[in-house]
Amino acid sequence: MLKRLLKLIAKFRATEYKVKGDPNRIIIGNNTSIDPSVILNNSKGGTIEIGDNCHIFENVIIATYGGNIKIGSQTSINPFCVLYGHGNLTIGDDVRIATQSVFVPANHNYDELDIPIRKQGLTKKGITIENNVWIGAGVKVLDGVYIEENVIVAAGSVVNKKIQRGLIVGGVPAKLIRNRNK
Repeated sequence: MLKRLLKLIAKFRATEYKVKGDPNRIIIGNNTSIDPSVILNNSKGGTIEIGDNCHIFENVIIATYGGNIKIGSQTSINPFCVLYGHGNLTIGDDVRIATQSVFVPANHNYDELDIPIRKQGLTKKGITIENNVWIGAGVKVLDGVYIEENVIVAAGSVVNKKIQRGLIVGGVPAKLIRNRNK
């Protein structure tokens, strides 16, 4: 009886995170742990899908901004990360995302000097991160980026282009540090 009650309490606690928007467009996998301070926001449209056995830690913001966000299984997102979905964000299985990392799958248009940037619209190419990737603390991943499997991105990096399988990259902008494919 006590075991059953504890399971029920654990399930209830797992749903204490904040939802802004439509909870019917949010899918949470089995055994996924989401801290109560997390915000899941799909109020501007789009869906949020989080796989099985994930851990979403304190003060993470996951906001679709009209796009879709899909996070694979066994993925962890550490405190104070921001994941936007404007042009779609796809994160694979077994991905580790360290604290204060930011993912922005959109960019402002800015070609016209006589029009305020805020009125020129956005490009939305999206971001894809394959399986078994480690994103270090404070990394920024920008629109149009594709990170292949087995990549490590060093802390503090800004990723603005495709990163091929098995590489270690770092810096602003991120550049090759080492090839793990040997």
